[in-house]
Amino acid sequence: MKSILIKDTTKEERAQIVAEALGNTEGGCDGCAPGIIEMYQPYIDGEMELREVNMSFRRGYVSGKEAPERGACEMF
Repeated sequence: MKSILIKDTTKEERAQIVAEALGNTEGGCDGCAPGIIEMYQPYIDGEMELREVNMSFRRGYVSGKEAPERGACEMF
């Protein structure tokens, strides 16, 4: 497997790496694709390694266990 590090790739190669990893973002889109693609722009531009982009996304994730408890649904 070829390296995906910024120092080993061109901007065009990084864009291709992201496109291949995300798959078809055009078909069946529910409006989230632009945000996902934008998230990887620092990697494509050579500002952050791919690993750093993914880590920054995961850092903001909150699991259901950490969220406040919700009450029961009033409809049922």
